[in-house]
Amino acid sequence: MALEKGVADLVAEFITAGRPSSRELNIDDRRAGYIASTVLAGETENRVQVEDIELDAMTFRVVSPLNTAGTLPCIIYYHGGCFVSGGFATHDNQLRQLAWFSGCRVIAVQYRLAPEHTFPAAHNDAETGANIVWKYAQKLGVDRERIILAGDSAGGHLALVTALRLKAARQWQPAQLMLIYPMLDATARFASYDHNGQDYIITRDTLLSGYEMYMPKTDPLHPEASPLWREDFNGLPPTHIITAEFDPLRDEGEALYQRFQEQDVECTCQRYLGVIHGFFQLAGVSQAARSAMQDVVWRVRSPSAEMIS
Repeated sequence: MALEKGVADLVAEFITAGRPSSRELNIDDRRAGYIASTVLAGETENRVQVEDIELDAMTFRVVSPLNTAGTLPCIIYYHGGCFVSGGFATHDNQLRQLAWFSGCRVIAVQYRLAPEHTFPAAHNDAETGANIVWKYAQKLGVDRERIILAGDSAGGHLALVTALRLKAARQWQPAQLMLIYPMLDATARFASYDHNGQDYIITRDTLLSGYEMYMPKTDPLHPEASPLWREDFNGLPPTHIITAEFDPLRDEGEALYQRFQEQDVECTCQRYLGVIHGFFQLAGVSQAARSAMQDVVWRVRSPSAEMIS
């Protein structure tokens, strides 16, 4: 399969520029580059209310569809960025689109980033953030029975580990997990790391340098560094995994689907063709990105929601 036209143009620019390495960027430039890429996210969805709040010393962005009142299903969202970048600004349009088209209240968690904060800071913040949303569900207008944990890349990793921690603690459980090209294996052993690791913007270097900055002293096979290899998935909620054809992480996302099958977790997996890691944020240039949003929305949708046209 060939790359989608809009994505192919971005990849060609990257290769022409000499495949610049994330390893050679200082962290401020790496973060600024991620924010600059949001011009590719498409038209801003304005049929939502956006509010940043602080609860129990943590910061959240609450995005609610307009013209809704009372208690809504909730998507707790963890942003991507390889544990070192990303935040409310990089994911603004995805959060808005998710809220409007799903009819859910979307609550993004601001977790601490490396290299300033190393493992397990992000993991602890992800779990704490989910528990704060649960604790204040009534105040936030959230239906406790319909809380979905979702995230892309490093955020998909955090959504999965948070669900595992909640299960181990015998606390509340999310109704679903939505894992968008999750980072799952810090050992980078799968073939897609070799096949897709150089040319497709989010490279092997991008991903592994993120792990190295976040987990400088952690064994790559630690169960919370590489959750793919765990044996305690049984009992997790229904999960949907999205992978991308030209993503270094493609094979590990699909391996998680197989491992979930083996451990009796209800799971579906969809590979999007012609696209790269990070494509969910490229709705301005990618039809697959728009289809993936529709896919997620269909799975989490509140009965009162608008459908994507």
